[in-house]
Amino acid sequence: MQTTDTDTHAPAVDAGTETVALQGRIDAAARAGGGTVVVPAGLHRTGALRLRSHVELHLESGAHLQFVPDPALYPAVHARWEGAPATIHSPCLYAQGEKDVAITGLGTIDGGGAPWWDTFRHDRDALAHPRPTLIGLHDCERVTIRDVTLRNSPSWTVHPLRCDGVTITNVVIVNPPDSPNTDGIDPESSRNVRISDCHIDVGDDCIVIKAGTERDPQKIACENITITNCTMVHGHGGVVIGSEMSGGVRNVVISNCVFEGTDRGIRIKARRGRGGVVEDVRVMNVVMRGVMCPFVINPFYFCGPGGTEPYVADRSPHPVDDSTPVFRRIHLAHVTARDVHAAAGYLYGLPEQPLSEVTLDDVVVSFAPDAVAGYPAMADGVEAMARAGFHLGYLADSDLSRVRVDGVDGPGLVITESPTLRLTEVRVDGVRQDA
Repeated sequence: MQTTDTDTHAPAVDAGTETVALQGRIDAAARAGGGTVVVPAGLHRTGALRLRSHVELHLESGAHLQFVPDPALYPAVHARWEGAPATIHSPCLYAQGEKDVAITGLGTIDGGGAPWWDTFRHDRDALAHPRPTLIGLHDCERVTIRDVTLRNSPSWTVHPLRCDGVTITNVVIVNPPDSPNTDGIDPESSRNVRISDCHIDVGDDCIVIKAGTERDPQKIACENITITNCTMVHGHGGVVIGSEMSGGVRNVVISNCVFEGTDRGIRIKARRGRGGVVEDVRVMNVVMRGVMCPFVINPFYFCGPGGTEPYVADRSPHPVDDSTPVFRRIHLAHVTARDVHAAAGYLYGLPEQPLSEVTLDDVVVSFAPDAVAGYPAMADGVEAMARAGFHLGYLADSDLSRVRVDGVDGPGLVITESPTLRLTEVRVDGVRQDA
């Protein structure tokens, strides 16, 4: 099984041989009732592999599982892509409807992403289906990913879809900062997900919690999610909820994390027509440095199908129905954000559906002396800003307490249509705003 060939663009026939051998060992372990399939140190070039129930794929230290970027090695499978049912190229490591699946060890899993990214950028119609994810676990129970290093994913790196009981711990994820759609970890319509002690440095959002869009007839919540002791570097967002949230997202705890150089820190995004409820989110003990905007709640998100419809950007009230997104009971506490560039925060509800029970407590924001202007939220009507304060709109029954903003240019608080927003010990450049 071992080879010294380091040319990842060599003919796929070499990888096909190893694919058959590795898949045979996984299938044999499953037929025997389970066990561990060990990938020894060395380079192993392969195509898509299907994981099985009660089987642990264990990469020894020094093992390098290299996925060859030949679409023929990734057969079509039915899944969900960007929140809607779709046929996609098989994930590099794929499980469907399995139980007790594990990927462990101190080895490296490399998705060989560069050719996939080039095709996406320059000739995306050449792909019959969306690019593979690196690890796709669909409709599984009790799955574990531990200790491995994941690199160069063709698209999303780890995608648990409709899973129950997911543990991801001590994993390193590294994708180039300019690689397209290479999110780190994307739990989607899954429950009981535990992410801890990970280092994530990617070309898109680091961790994204999703629950499908209005285009999916199934509306399945993503719930009971804990994220702790992680470092997020670069990427579009540290921890993100949405914009795919039609099934609802609830019971999320984010704690003891460091975000460095992400575009945004905590980011929640949706739009009219999508529906869904985001509720009971708690963020605590987070340090950010060099982010564009630490806190974003944006219900006017304009990216993706339907994002350019006029009603998405409209700042006048619309009728409330099942397609109206709802954000409530979101608590952000004990957060320090230094060397911020664009704005201290952008938190908005809809005129017809305000944010409710939002709390910022013990929050300190200070700006980079050489701040670069940027857009705090991806929404029509939001201008590029630098060293701007908190922009708050349509907040109901909400609190800012012990909040400090230092080094702002202009007003520290810009508040729109939020008569029940309470300010307690809020200081802008040392001056009390609630006195």
